[in-house]
Amino acid sequence: MKKAPIVALVAITGTLLAVVPAIPQAQGTYTFYVAAESDDVVEKIAFGPGGLSLIKSIEVGSWPTEIEGPHGLGISPNGEFWYLSLAHGQPGPHGNIVKYSTGDDVWLGEVAVGMFPATLAVSPSIGLLYVANFNLHGLPEPSSISVVDPESMTEVGQVDVGVMPHGARMNREGSKLYSVNMMDDVLVEIDAYRIEVSRQLGLTRHAQHQIDGAHQQRMAQHGGEAGHEEVDGMDMSEIIKPTWATSPTPQGKIYVAGNGAGKILEIDLEDWEITREFATPAGPYNLDVSLDGTLLAVTYKSSRSVGFWDLNAGKEVGRVETLRPIPHGIVITPDARYAFATIEGIGGEPGSVEAYDLTTFKRVGNLDIGKQAGGIAFWKIN
Repeated sequence: MKKAPIVALVAITGTLLAVVPAIPQAQGTYTFYVAAESDDVVEKIAFGPGGLSLIKSIEVGSWPTEIEGPHGLGISPNGEFWYLSLAHGQPGPHGNIVKYSTGDDVWLGEVAVGMFPATLAVSPSIGLLYVANFNLHGLPEPSSISVVDPESMTEVGQVDVGVMPHGARMNREGSKLYSVNMMDDVLVEIDAYRIEVSRQLGLTRHAQHQIDGAHQQRMAQHGGEAGHEEVDGMDMSEIIKPTWATSPTPQGKIYVAGNGAGKILEIDLEDWEITREFATPAGPYNLDVSLDGTLLAVTYKSSRSVGFWDLNAGKEVGRVETLRPIPHGIVITPDARYAFATIEGIGGEPGSVEAYDLTTFKRVGNLDIGKQAGGIAFWKIN
């Protein structure tokens, strides 16, 4: 088994931090990690006064002759362990979550979960790990969120959520996980403590009627009634094809990338409804929000660009065309000074990472790395 060292991840922007700090001036070196899905490597990258630089390439996976597809990265709340989702397990078709120590980077175990585990998050309050089983194998069918006990590396449960769950992110308290079903047009809220779905929101009229119909049936079985409320002023007739949800902001909002509709949806957590829509270029895919909830960064996967949104004003304030096609992941630094995006590339091209200054919304760095650069996790500022 390949057991290469990797330096500890200590934070995932907008997921594991418990408080919203003041925004300081940028300083020092920013370090983050990127998964190169078609090369089975995780790249450790630094950004500082000299620009972007590759610190090391870390081979991952168990089968040298197979592409196992490293996709999602996460850490334990105490920072002592790091976790990686491998989309293609062996023997297949299920994927794995792999655990390493951060002190000496020793492989400590792995566990098989669902098919094509993609994005993952760790609860800072209870320590359980949650991973969306995206399931690209065969015809679309309902899939799940796997729940893993990282101490023993055992799967302790699965929560059925719908077809192609993706874009899973935790709230800062570690009590709720939010994921979107790409082929169901549904936002799902999971109670991380009870390990069950607590709420669902249909992002189209059809999806909401499906949810309401199932709820009506459950209520009828218990002698009650349930109604359906339309969303005023929203066109809910189209296919949304959501791919990512952000962590909740301090303002109580979540933002969803409507990949199939060319829009971003704002959801109010208290009222559990869509409150605003932002029209975007084709293919909004991944998105991240600053810790103070005022700035949103979005990769437009089909439009070869990255956009930046002022959420108070509800408008795009910057857009950069990427040097290669297929922008994928995006992360905003905790000080909201920079954003880093991963670019998959096509064919035999290498993947790459681009850096953007969030005061000017201009590209300030580019670095070639392993093929099909995708998942990204911020580590630290030195």
